[in-house]
Amino acid sequence: MADSTRREFVKQTALGTAALMTFSANILGANDRVRVGMIGVGGRGQELLKQVQQVPNTQLVAVADVYTRRRDEAKQLAPGIDTLDDYRRLLDRKDIDAVIVASPLHIHKVHFVDVLAAGKDLYSEKTMTWSIPEAEDCLAAARKSDRVIQIGLQHESSGSLADARQWINRGIVGSVAQVESWMSRNTPHGKGQWVRPVPADCDAQHVNWQAFLNGRPDHGFDGNQFINWRLFWEFSGGNITENMVHQIAWIMSALDLPLPTAAYMSGGIFSEKDGRQVPDTIAVTFDFPEKVVTWQSTFSNSHFGLGERILGTDGSIEHLWGTNDMVTGRSVQSWHYYPEKVNRPGGSAITGESKDQDHMANWIDCVRTRKTPNAPVEIGYRSAVACHMANLSYRRRQRVTLEQARSMQPQFS
Repeated sequence: MADSTRREFVKQTALGTAALMTFSANILGANDRVRVGMIGVGGRGQELLKQVQQVPNTQLVAVADVYTRRRDEAKQLAPGIDTLDDYRRLLDRKDIDAVIVASPLHIHKVHFVDVLAAGKDLYSEKTMTWSIPEAEDCLAAARKSDRVIQIGLQHESSGSLADARQWINRGIVGSVAQVESWMSRNTPHGKGQWVRPVPADCDAQHVNWQAFLNGRPDHGFDGNQFINWRLFWEFSGGNITENMVHQIAWIMSALDLPLPTAAYMSGGIFSEKDGRQVPDTIAVTFDFPEKVVTWQSTFSNSHFGLGERILGTDGSIEHLWGTNDMVTGRSVQSWHYYPEKVNRPGGSAITGESKDQDHMANWIDCVRTRKTPNAPVEIGYRSAVACHMANLSYRRRQRVTLEQARSMQPQFS
């Protein structure tokens, strides 16, 4: 072997050994403590903080938030953690294995990509992104990465989904051409859905407003927009990205659906007259190959909770959650299979009994085992694109195809 060739061989071998050692160092054993950081500890973030604290052999190391109050609240919930005002300082830390992103929707993409670039495993709250281009960027980053990624689509860990898949795979549902779904809520008169009080210290001295804006036009600090960002298109996708995303992901997973070919959404601000931009009353229709999926929602009546009905030639699957029983008035969750007697005369009804999995614990387990979690980036991507197609249709008052949606520029206002 020539000296130059030998030197190159030794160099490449050393590089390969170093890479293998680095990769091995990042693999946790079954009994190793998973060290977690969190970006964004507002209302939803604090719920996730409590969830990860309940997972055995898991340590919450540090959190980052742009608002001093949120950092103080997190420290009360998890004494001993470090609190940081810049998420990049959290990502630089070597004592963090995995990161939970619970920032507002319009910042998800930046945090998603940066967490992967830092070599950390990721739990990203739903919806995965604020727009279709951002969803494409996150999917591309995920495919280049070897990190474990869980999207906060908790219905993907549900017993109802497990049973629905089983019934569909057994063939007892038959051919499905239509799916119905809905979500109903209500609030006392004068108290709008999602509207939260603005604390006295929510001001430019206690909030890094520029970090929150994430490149949006700066019209001056606005405490209402900061606290109630879900009400504004600039930062949110409204009820579509807050709630429909869970159900459309459940439906797409149950039936193994691709991206919708088209979407149409109608509705408006009919009950919540509080300055919000996003609609409170919604009807969505999705076209899929040889299937139609609908979703309806209102913020002015909660009686029927949420649910899905998968209608097949040989049987129906009905999942109800939060529906008030007509006789007892109790709120129940249940899912059933009902045979279509015309095609399955000997079939009988089935009550689903599979247990829900702990979505956070599933992610932590996969961080250790390197298995694929229940809500991987692929379903995060497909559900996000579907959501954005619906909102694009509503905002343009037209039916939108997948090709059209991909070419449309997102609107800040």
